[in-house]
Amino acid sequence: MGHTPYGYRIENGAAVINEAEADCVRQIFNNYISGMSLAESAKAAGHPVVHSSVKRILSRECYCGDDFYPAIIDAAVFHRAKSELKQRADNKNQTGKTRRIIPKPETEFTFSPPLTQYDDPYRQAEYLYGLIESKVVKCQK
Repeated sequence: MGHTPYGYRIENGAAVINEAEADCVRQIFNNYISGMSLAESAKAAGHPVVHSSVKRILSRECYCGDDFYPAIIDAAVFHRAKSELKQRADNKNQTGKTRRIIPKPETEFTFSPPLTQYDDPYRQAEYLYGLIESKVVKCQK
């Protein structure tokens, strides 16, 4: 199963809700849906953690309930948060700047036949890599 998600504890082999943590989880979801950043959502809920931990909380379907974990939030709240995560990711990259696609060059490689054999494998590898030539054919846009 792995690590027990925040908001739960294991008792007698079954997952049960830790109410204090579950209230925090609910507040994180509501804060994020209302427009707060990942880190702000957790800080305002009294659980200041890094944004990657908050994103993990918002992405875990177990909070809706499953065969092992009882539900902490309803499915509608989970799907609103998931939708908000996707929308924000589509609009901005990690640094908050609008995404820019960088064209990748199409490259051809040629390899001249080796004329020398070295006993030292590192020297031989350096020699062989030196025989590789590349040429940019065109730049994709």
